[in-house]
Amino acid sequence: MIQSSNGKSQRQLADEFNVCKSQVHNIMKRKDEILETFEYSTPSNRKRRFIRTENEEINILTLQYYLKMKEMEINVTGSMLQRKAREVAQQLGRTEFKASNGWLESFRKRHKIGSCYSGNNSPHGSERLPSFPSFANIIKRHGNAEESPSSTQQGNEASPETEQPPVHVNESTEQQPQHQAHHQHIHMNGFSPHTVAFAYRIETDSFGQIEVPSSKYYGANTARSVLNFDIGGPSERMPIPVIRALGILKRCSAEVNQEYGLDPSIANLVIQAADEVIEGKLDEHFPLVVWQTGSGTQSNMNVNEVISNRAIEIAGGQMGSKKPVHPNDHVNMSQSSNDAFPTAMHIAVCLEVHTRLLPSLQVLKNTLLAKSEEFKDIVKIGRTHCQDATPLTLGQEFSAYVVQIEYGIQRVSNTLPRLYELAAGGTAVGTGLNTRIGFAEKVASKIAEYTKIPFRTSSNKFESLAAHDALVEAHGALNVIAVSLMKIANDVRLLSSGPRCGIGEISIPENEPGSSIMPGKVNPTQCEAVTMVAAQVMGNNTAISVGGSGGHFELNCYKPMMVRNVLQSVRLLGDSCVSFAKNCVVGIRPNTERINQLLNESLMLVTALNPHIGYDNACKIAKLAHQDGSTLKAAALKLELLTPEQFDQWVQPTDMLGPK
Repeated sequence: MIQSSNGKSQRQLADEFNVCKSQVHNIMKRKDEILETFEYSTPSNRKRRFIRTENEEINILTLQYYLKMKEMEINVTGSMLQRKAREVAQQLGRTEFKASNGWLESFRKRHKIGSCYSGNNSPHGSERLPSFPSFANIIKRHGNAEESPSSTQQGNEASPETEQPPVHVNESTEQQPQHQAHHQHIHMNGFSPHTVAFAYRIETDSFGQIEVPSSKYYGANTARSVLNFDIGGPSERMPIPVIRALGILKRCSAEVNQEYGLDPSIANLVIQAADEVIEGKLDEHFPLVVWQTGSGTQSNMNVNEVISNRAIEIAGGQMGSKKPVHPNDHVNMSQSSNDAFPTAMHIAVCLEVHTRLLPSLQVLKNTLLAKSEEFKDIVKIGRTHCQDATPLTLGQEFSAYVVQIEYGIQRVSNTLPRLYELAAGGTAVGTGLNTRIGFAEKVASKIAEYTKIPFRTSSNKFESLAAHDALVEAHGALNVIAVSLMKIANDVRLLSSGPRCGIGEISIPENEPGSSIMPGKVNPTQCEAVTMVAAQVMGNNTAISVGGSGGHFELNCYKPMMVRNVLQSVRLLGDSCVSFAKNCVVGIRPNTERINQLLNESLMLVTALNPHIGYDNACKIAKLAHQDGSTLKAAALKLELLTPEQFDQWVQPTDMLGPK
């Protein structure tokens, strides 16, 4: 093939040699290595080395599968590895690949994977699998990693013939087989040996069977999503407020569906399981990340599966059997992910705004208001363009901050009526297919009753699915708050700059050492934290704007990203307002000596003379004083524009604080 490849495409070579294109691609990618092998090795070595080269892609994909199963705490047996390798080979067109026991032994040795089964007597049955090296690092080193004695020993203790596959859940049989658990010792190069127990069950969806950890309530859809969306890791998981909001929706939907004929016993099981989701008792069973389908379908199914399996467990049934509670037919009854997820988005955001953001903004507003009152009689120099301006009081300066936060509270509150509208009942595209007349209104009413927030059904379900302008609008208000906080925090840190070479008009609390090299330094750390939060919220606003503009036809497909960013902004703004108030604003002290010094040195007090001697003459006094380095009074007397008594009468900072 290599010798006859000149001028031919990979497709032409595949047709000529009756192989798949991926095989041609792998051969041509390694043609130099293959030619070198044929030139310098014996025929038997050539064959082994060529087969190993051809098998490389199968090995890499099988290893990736192995690592993902371990992340999910799924026991990976030798037969499972062989089955996966054959599946990968079929996908690559390698129909001759058999995944023999010899291949399995070689694969285990190469990647330092050993296994032995210890029944149910593992002393660490509840222990989590230790962290694994990254897939990239394993791939980088797998070609020359040396075999460790412990892994060899463990690898020889178990063979595919002795491994017992898990019992599959078969819905077509009335008598369900008993769940069986497997336990396995795992040894990885670079880690101390740990005894780890893994138990799994087989669940099915429309794509077939998949292993699911027996300790987890989620099912096939979730397990498949974990494998398909390995993006970002645990820190990028779907926000818990969304999960709990979905729990509220499932609970209330079950109540309404019972009115429309759902078996009361099934409805009650759904409600019991949903209550546990809402209460946060099942948080560990929601592993999916935000970066999934743009409709949130995987997370909706994650909740459906968890509630279904927990309900089945409560009823004494077998998890994975979908009996008596089916995740789609019962938990998701009268719903689609397309209306369920946006409903949860609105519920989650409204709950967080009411319970976290608005109270936190009120805390900061009240703290600033108290400082404004405290500083109302302290006259200081004002600044515009970062240059000296006319006087005001420190209390007046802080009063601006109070009103900024007050207006921020009003802006957020004004966006809530649009967020109170729920998409539930719109199902797939907004028509309400597969719901009953009145379902949408009743479920919104139930949610309002449960949350004590005035939710109502959306007046137009098509808009509620296809666009998320309400979230874009709400976050616009959050963005204004971020802008306000950025301004306030920057003012505080500039006014407190010093202590000797800055403005230094106020002092802020000394909460922690400011430098690892400069002794005694105190930094405006709370201000810096607030400004970083503000920057993040502004970035979120851009992402949410892009997401909101991307709703194509009947469904916006940026839902998880949008709600995640809104919730992050709500949380960050709320927490930072409380932290800033408690750890900074409440402890701000005025440096009156410094304030008076700067006030008396300011040339802008000359503005008070405008009504008496005119703007042009006042300018002459200011310029001369600046040029000579003298006081305004000295310059005025030198220019003979007014008497000492007139200057003292007209230039009074306390008389410059408002209209006459």
